[in-house]
Amino acid sequence: MSNSGPVYLDHNSTTPMATEVYDAMLPVLREDWGNPSSQHAYGFGAREHVETARREVAALLGADPSEILFTSGGTESDNAAVIGVAEALRDRGKHIVTTRIEHAAVEEPCAYLEGRGWEITRLGVDSDGRVSVADARDALRDDTTLVSVMHANNETGVLQPVAEIGGLARERGIPFHTDAAQSVGKLPVHVEAFHADLLTIAGHKFYGPKGVGALYLRAGTPFEPFLRGAGHESGQRAGTENTAAIVGLGVACRLARMELPNRTAHLTDMRDRLENGLRESLPQVVVHGGRVPRLPNTSSLAIPGCDANALLSLANGVAGSAGAACHAGKPHVSRTLRGMGVTDELAMATMRLTVGCGTTADQIRSVVDELTRHAQAITRG
Repeated sequence: MSNSGPVYLDHNSTTPMATEVYDAMLPVLREDWGNPSSQHAYGFGAREHVETARREVAALLGADPSEILFTSGGTESDNAAVIGVAEALRDRGKHIVTTRIEHAAVEEPCAYLEGRGWEITRLGVDSDGRVSVADARDALRDDTTLVSVMHANNETGVLQPVAEIGGLARERGIPFHTDAAQSVGKLPVHVEAFHADLLTIAGHKFYGPKGVGALYLRAGTPFEPFLRGAGHESGQRAGTENTAAIVGLGVACRLARMELPNRTAHLTDMRDRLENGLRESLPQVVVHGGRVPRLPNTSSLAIPGCDANALLSLANGVAGSAGAACHAGKPHVSRTLRGMGVTDELAMATMRLTVGCGTTADQIRSVVDELTRHAQAITRG
């Protein structure tokens, strides 16, 4: 991203690679290009890189290295978790509990299984975007074989009560999966605190490379391998490991572990400056999920009467995303906003602006000024 380009406020979509990540990957691409499974010097060097990264991922999550499987990213990890557990326990039951606001990488595998005989209970959320622990408790049945609830919503940043829901599942002996792709690197994420049996992370969400992620798989959790082939990743995920990307993921995890308190404080400060600045100039601003715990970097906000797609098109100095899309002239409201009871009109006025580690106070002031100017022009009509 060039300094002369728009202010980047779409960090929940992807983040730039940290310099340390890039620098660690280059020597691997140039010199340690061997197959990690090869039984000679070229393979041994690559294997050591992979295992070092595995230890870094495990340290960040409070897991044992043997419980970390490397994948191609968050989507594969989510698919593997949902389908892998469902298939492994299909003789015990075919009922899954999830939510109506999950990322498509969880929702689509659930829909796939639903079309093949599984029953899916999708928990709703309240107007703040939170799942009820009581509703989760009531949804559990004797034939429930998986509970999957995201830690942080990718649109609103709202945090779900995963520790409580994971504890309920643990009491019933039901595997619990949480998609933590948005929260890793921004908040503490600990598999024991969450009572997680499976947990998803994605490298490019916290300054690592794209195309690499990991699935935490607690030892002893029933799991049918999603990809079949040779015995890579302890026989749980076939395919030659992407050594350089895995190294990058490991470094991103190490940086997150070292920098987390300062990151969280900085992100919170930048998000609050953004929201407070917009509220001062546009008092009608609505912040979705603003009353409950949420990610420190995420602001889902609406300016009533101001179409977000039009606003972001005019505000060339801001790179953000709209909370709803328009297809064939009709509003397409996200499942998250719909689940929160947000009206179509307010959804079309919603933007997701997500700050990052490199976001500055000067940039926030610039964004507030530009959005205010164009929003006032639109609402004056």
